[in-house]
Amino acid sequence: MEMRAIRMSRATLFNDKIIAISDLIRLKKQYGTLLLLAPTMWSLFLASNGVPSVKLLVIFIFGTFLMRSAGCAINDIADRKFDRFVERTKLRPLASGRIGLRGAIFVFSMFSLLAFVLVLFLNPFTIMLSFAAIFLASLYPFVKRVSYLPQVFLGMAFGWGSVMAWSAVRNEIGIPAVTIFFANIFWSTAYDTIYALMDKDDDLKIGVKSTAILFGKQVYNITALFFLSVLILLFSLGFMLSLGIAYFMSILIAAVIFFYQIIIIRRRPDRETAFRAFVLNAVVGLIILFGIFADMLI
Repeated sequence: MEMRAIRMSRATLFNDKIIAISDLIRLKKQYGTLLLLAPTMWSLFLASNGVPSVKLLVIFIFGTFLMRSAGCAINDIADRKFDRFVERTKLRPLASGRIGLRGAIFVFSMFSLLAFVLVLFLNPFTIMLSFAAIFLASLYPFVKRVSYLPQVFLGMAFGWGSVMAWSAVRNEIGIPAVTIFFANIFWSTAYDTIYALMDKDDDLKIGVKSTAILFGKQVYNITALFFLSVLILLFSLGFMLSLGIAYFMSILIAAVIFFYQIIIIRRRPDRETAFRAFVLNAVVGLIILFGIFADMLI
């Protein structure tokens, strides 16, 4: 009986660790992966004329999942002393003590290493670009300590995949990839500002900076301008590449969803509404990808 109890105790401890790691990398919350994946897939499909190789699809889809998971881990490592004071994050594994600092660092290192192994199957130029991706992903969580613009830095980190995807196909950094990169900076800044509204009160108390705090009463107007900038850049991309009706229809649908977000968070500026508006952006990314894919098939 005693040995059985010990085995059950070990099994329970193992399961608790697995659950903690799962929560650390946000395994059940993959909208972040979709947001990171969107500009990468836009660029990959455009660079490949709508027919990317299976090899590149596998590398960038799994690579995105791995890097987003690593990004979540390093974010919690950076925020471990703040998360316990924020209502939304106080139960995260590091903040609640369900996983230790060493364990979180190990998870970050392993996921980053696996992502880099995938990159080694790409051309040398893209391998070089991948170091910038790791740098941006690792540095982003610490930006909020010194700047009110961490959302802009997030846009750079999330948009770098578009540059890598283009280079993986064309072995160069093309103007379309750069356009997507800058469009993503505006887009990520907009949707992460909405996300930051959920923690605004707690962030003010503990001294964490964000665009939601910086923009103050003008946050809705400025976020709307960021969304408008995304639309202008994506329309420019369409004209640049002579894309067709399917693509431009997807951008128009995205425009409706963008400004719907502004309307609902202005009417009800609470956490639930801000989160609902934020998650809609994952849908936008898929709609635009479908528009690109459909346009290439026509």
